[in-house]
Amino acid sequence: MKLQLWRNATLLLKIGKITILVDPMLGDKGSLGSFPMTDNDLLNPLVDLPFSYEDLAEKLKNTDIIAVTHLHPDHWDAKAIELINKNTPVLCSGEIADQIAQYGFQNVFSVNEHIQWENIDIFTTKGRHGTGEIGEKMGKVNGFLFKTQEQSVYIAGDSIWYEEIADEIDKHQPQHIIVAGGAATFSVGDPIIMTSEDIIKVCEYAPQAKVWVTHLEAVSHCTENRMLIRERIIENKLDSQCFILNDGEEVELRFS
Repeated sequence: MKLQLWRNATLLLKIGKITILVDPMLGDKGSLGSFPMTDNDLLNPLVDLPFSYEDLAEKLKNTDIIAVTHLHPDHWDAKAIELINKNTPVLCSGEIADQIAQYGFQNVFSVNEHIQWENIDIFTTKGRHGTGEIGEKMGKVNGFLFKTQEQSVYIAGDSIWYEEIADEIDKHQPQHIIVAGGAATFSVGDPIIMTSEDIIKVCEYAPQAKVWVTHLEAVSHCTENRMLIRERIIENKLDSQCFILNDGEEVELRFS
């Protein structure tokens, strides 16, 4: 398996001959405008994709599957709807399948629990996008677990640390866990994705797994950057287990 972070939550996952694009946000820097309830006027996304339009077109041409965790614009934007070939298979939960189909996509697959794609078992996993009233307004989200006979990677999606994340780890025993860091927070309420403390809890709960941190420095409501999270990881002596990806960085997910 190989993993490349494009930006924010947009990931390219290669499993054998299958290439999966997760949560495509493909618009230019600033194309989403400012987010409400953020106490700032910064235009999102804060950064461009880390490669050219020509490279993007080539990558999309070679993508076999799109996987969408939810429809917030920093995970599924108008430019993704425009650029992705409408015949490309899209995997998502049943709650959003009809809406994606309404955008013209011809091969939308509802993965309410499990689907098999060639030799890959694909599971949807639970998530909680914040707490209280803010969490309710953020709506239902999910993650994905991709598993072959020998390899497994768990993309937790936009979720805080809570008991269901622990349950998913117990159930699937993933060798790699990808989490959304950055402690995104609105002007009211608690963080809606993982804080550095949450990331440390993931590492401590799953010491057998490598943990990869994404969703950093790309949207305006994130309150923790790469430097801060890296310092917390080092302070807790987790730097041999937990890694922060840079935009455009590609890594091989090793299994031992």
